[in-house]
Amino acid sequence: MGRSGDRADHLRRRRGDRQLSRANVKIAILKERASGETRVAATPETVKKFTALGCTVAVETGAGVTASVEDAAYADAGAALGDAAATVKDADIVLGIQAPDVALLSGAKPGAWVAALFEPFTKRDVVDAYAAGGFEALSMEFMPRITRAQSMDVLSSQSNLAGYKAVLAAADAYGRAFPMMMTAAGTVQAARVFIMGVGVAGLQAIATARRLGAQVSATDVRSATKEQIQSLGAKPIFVENVAGIEGEGSGGYATEMSEEYQKAQAELVSGHIAKQDIVITTALIPGRAAPRLITDAQIATMKPGSVIFDLAVAQGGNVEGSKPDEVVVRHGVSIIGYSNTPAHLPADASALFARNHYNFLSAFWDKEAGRPVLDEEIGNAIRLTQGGKVVNERLLG
Repeated sequence: MGRSGDRADHLRRRRGDRQLSRANVKIAILKERASGETRVAATPETVKKFTALGCTVAVETGAGVTASVEDAAYADAGAALGDAAATVKDADIVLGIQAPDVALLSGAKPGAWVAALFEPFTKRDVVDAYAAGGFEALSMEFMPRITRAQSMDVLSSQSNLAGYKAVLAAADAYGRAFPMMMTAAGTVQAARVFIMGVGVAGLQAIATARRLGAQVSATDVRSATKEQIQSLGAKPIFVENVAGIEGEGSGGYATEMSEEYQKAQAELVSGHIAKQDIVITTALIPGRAAPRLITDAQIATMKPGSVIFDLAVAQGGNVEGSKPDEVVVRHGVSIIGYSNTPAHLPADASALFARNHYNFLSAFWDKEAGRPVLDEEIGNAIRLTQGGKVVNERLLG
């Protein structure tokens, strides 16, 4: 065997990637089957790019319809179309939005990679099923938040759209205008919008509300976000002189605060919420239920007709009484939130998610091996199962 063959074999042994064939990697894209899921994991754009890498791409018939992508567009891009069984048959890699049921993968190659959202902390049974099935589950939500992985970060790309959609949905439910309007009949005051949690979704929510002409304020437990809030033209609402204001968790996420900070924050927020027309909450802690930010007592202080959009409703909710995909009215205040907010913008959400998938695989493409070869930093971070076992340290503690 030549030097390049020796090197490829060495890489397979070293990184545990024996399962991927060196020749003509097949990538499969299945139709999403989760309730309310309208996105698709590949677009004609990324199909063309994968084909250019030397891959064969198979797409299940109808996979892109809910994201406004017709089968003909996939065919024109070079994809093979067929039913689910034909799509996954002999697949080396399966790309998804939400992890497909293991039963759908029975025709894939042993050890095939499946890159998708797995919700590993709340759906451990799915992870265990992938291990039992011999597949290598790659959890895209576990992508580390480091500079070189930014283009692969599905949580950021989807949260950006979620923050935008939250403002539009709140504006639609709000019975008044957003911007100040000066008319011959009198002046309409600008809406007051308060954003709680200034991650990717929160920052986009601030920017969107500002574009619509609202008076915007925002808060977060991380002190570093204060300048970000100000840079977008919003007013920062922060607890001062209380230990724990840094609030920086691992990977750039927020973490839980001290009891002293939580008490001070609750008092500050309570006074501020009472003056707001719209509140949008975005706070999440990885692996934990969403923190409670707004209580029923605080809702009762808001003006009738006000709106709260809870972006964390699917993870237990930041707002007391919020329910996924339902409008709950408490004390004259409408509380809304979607179980899958990005799915309400399926075309753009799919395009961004698909690019995340392509950026991920292409970044690790080994030309000599003819396939992607993951490094330890990102590979170990996102790999949930391998060799019939659960291997991710975050799930073994």
